[in-house]
Amino acid sequence: MGGIVLGGLYKAFGEKRVLENVSHTFEAGKIHGVMGPSGCGKTTLLHILLGLLKPDAGTVSGANPGALSAVFQEDRLCERLGAGANVRLAAPQWRDRIALRALFEEMGLGGAEKTPVYELSGGMKRRVALLRALAAPSELIVMDEPFTGLDGAMKETVAGCVRRRLDGRTVIMATHSEGDLDLLGGSAGLILPLL
Repeated sequence: MGGIVLGGLYKAFGEKRVLENVSHTFEAGKIHGVMGPSGCGKTTLLHILLGLLKPDAGTVSGANPGALSAVFQEDRLCERLGAGANVRLAAPQWRDRIALRALFEEMGLGGAEKTPVYELSGGMKRRVALLRALAAPSELIVMDEPFTGLDGAMKETVAGCVRRRLDGRTVIMATHSEGDLDLLGGSAGLILPLL
């Protein structure tokens, strides 16, 4: 996969301009930060990259719609299914129970594979959402505030798992925290202004 190129993106919701003339190139195989104050359009930009929103103007090239995975602001898990089943929904190749158990242990979730999601804490749900995105066959992983609800020590455990499981994939991560981006070894390549 080559890089992902944004060309003059513009998006408004009614009279509210959210993105205006956003142009940027995200180099393939790197970890990129999208930063800026609340309300500057970080989540909107990620939704455009994922194909969930259409820009009012401008282009996105280089993102293969069939090879994307995501960690949304909300965990978006199936609450009645087990944590492992949630991962397998996006990554059916993870049928091997021993490999799945090792993946969960690496994320600090050992023994939680069969636990229904509604029984998990908020931080545990967040880690399952991250595992689902990492396990899915993808070229690009889009993450929106992926470490929400995790304390310092757990962030380090989770970031280590994420780094080991990227396998050269491109990451575009929206965050308010340079520290979170540093944990992944990424750089703040795109800073959005509040319009």
